[in-house]
Amino acid sequence: MPLITLPDGKSIDFPKKVTGLEVAEKISKSLSKQAVIISVNEELKDLSYVIDKDCYIKIFTSKDKEGLETIRHDTAHITAMAVQELFPGTQVTIGPIIENGFYYDFSRKEPFTEEDLNKIENKMKEIVDRDVPTTREVWSRNKAISHFKKKGEIYKAEIIESIPQGEDVSIYFHGDWHDLCRGPHLLSTGKVGKYFKLTKVSGAYWRGNSNNEMLQRIYGTSWASQKDLDEYLKKIEEAEKRDHRKLGKEMDLFHFREESPGSVFWHEKGWKLFQKLIAYMRGRQDKAGYKEVNTPEILDRALWEKSGHWEKYGEHMYTSETPDEKIFAIKPMNCPGHIQVFNQGLKSYRDLPLRISEFGKVHRYEPSGALHGLLRVRAFTQDDAHIFCTEDQITEECLIVTNLILDIYKDLGFENVILKYSDRPDLRVGDDSVWDKAEKALLDAVKASKLEYSINKGEGAFYGPKIEFVLRDAIGRDWQCGTLQVDLNLPGRLDASFVDNDGSKKIPVMLHRALFGSLERFIGILIENYAGKFPFWITPLQVVVIPISEEFNTYAKEVNEKINHAGISSVVDLKDHNLNYKIREHSISKIPLLLICGKKEVDSNSVTIRRLDTNKQENMDLKLFLKKFSALNKASSN
Repeated sequence: MPLITLPDGKSIDFPKKVTGLEVAEKISKSLSKQAVIISVNEELKDLSYVIDKDCYIKIFTSKDKEGLETIRHDTAHITAMAVQELFPGTQVTIGPIIENGFYYDFSRKEPFTEEDLNKIENKMKEIVDRDVPTTREVWSRNKAISHFKKKGEIYKAEIIESIPQGEDVSIYFHGDWHDLCRGPHLLSTGKVGKYFKLTKVSGAYWRGNSNNEMLQRIYGTSWASQKDLDEYLKKIEEAEKRDHRKLGKEMDLFHFREESPGSVFWHEKGWKLFQKLIAYMRGRQDKAGYKEVNTPEILDRALWEKSGHWEKYGEHMYTSETPDEKIFAIKPMNCPGHIQVFNQGLKSYRDLPLRISEFGKVHRYEPSGALHGLLRVRAFTQDDAHIFCTEDQITEECLIVTNLILDIYKDLGFENVILKYSDRPDLRVGDDSVWDKAEKALLDAVKASKLEYSINKGEGAFYGPKIEFVLRDAIGRDWQCGTLQVDLNLPGRLDASFVDNDGSKKIPVMLHRALFGSLERFIGILIENYAGKFPFWITPLQVVVIPISEEFNTYAKEVNEKINHAGISSVVDLKDHNLNYKIREHSISKIPLLLICGKKEVDSNSVTIRRLDTNKQENMDLKLFLKKFSALNKASSN
């Protein structure tokens, strides 16, 4: 006689055991048609799950995150079914959901082609039309290993062998085809719908180990409606046009080489953009009371061991042993160095808060397959800062930092910002009373922003709670950039202290703060957000002066000199090409303003302005041009 309690607090008493689908039908026929899965006492289950005792349940539809993820999980299974029907002998491995879709890894000698993907998609639609039922069986571990080995599925058997002895395993059947899976799943293949698309094939090592076999990974996306799928595919198409790697080459900003994987070779214009962002940040931080420092890139292993980074990040650190047998590591982060700066000289409570900043170059090993242009590198520059304060100053400092970060994002065109707040994990350091104060301080800062936010229970760092700042770009993609973390651990490990007003020695609280995160990654995001068409004030090359013929070269040079003197970045193009060729070339490079100089301009001491993405031209007195556009640069530095 299970008593089912619903999210709104209402209860339904059933005379006998009941399935999730029957509960949905009892509530309403329309809900039963839309239902995808349920949760029983917060544990996700299939709609066919039998409930035989009192519990709390929630019903999910495709509009819910959990429901959409289940659709994608089923689509991954249907992908594997289709592959094995079309290409017998192919082994399946793993097929998890990922953001916006899923992937499935296969072991097959012949590579999958674009034509194969089309065939697989068509076969998937056939499987959906068959509407075969989905059922779940629980097998013993040994039975499952034996079964998959007999089938020739050695990878699947290896996965099951890693499950502890004595544990049962969950097997899902879609008709006769079956796979190891914890679930949950839809009631049948027909419930998936046909709103999916296989997007690409790539290589992936078995279990992420480069010593293992290279598998073939098929990526796909799956949605609850054709409208959602079409919108996503359109977004992907637009994202490809905005790819910072493609635009970086066209705009002559940077490149990468195999001789230094994951490290950027900045070209003149790219480096100018980099330096403009640093100059802007430096100005904002100076006004906010930060003291900029510079700390060594190479530090003794002993310091990293004392800080705890060696144990947690050792495998991602670049190390070197000197002839005197000392081991040094290139820094993967700036925090230990900043504490060494803080530790120089006696500090009083009157010195706090002390805000230390650095544009510090750091190095972290990333697997080659994880590298992705500017967005995932091995060498990068952090706009790092650490604020040393008392416990009573945490709240005010968190509010100040949050406001600064949001204001800087606004200046750079990002007003749609989402905050993610993470509180104490089960394993942590520090007194609960200090955690209470730190968590309240961060949450107050989050609420004061009046922005959308989410709370990630238990996902803070072991040393303190944190806020992540997520930017939403021009085509609706989210990018996690800035962070603000309260650290109740590291200052004590590295012997930081200050003398309080009662004469006692206290350990300061340290706030870790990054606004861009990584300069390299943020520039990649900027390129893609603006499709290379930056706001005028951060554009590395703002103007190109073009004489319409050699006769007007002298005037063009004079104009260019005056523009540069006014603080506007400009060059003159004297190359032996016709005017239309030059306009096309500089438009591809996303130069905001092209200034055409001919007889009319010489006679009137003016320039003819051609703006990016328009064929319209505007003649303007040169003095007015200098005043108007130099003001745009000055406004950005205020």
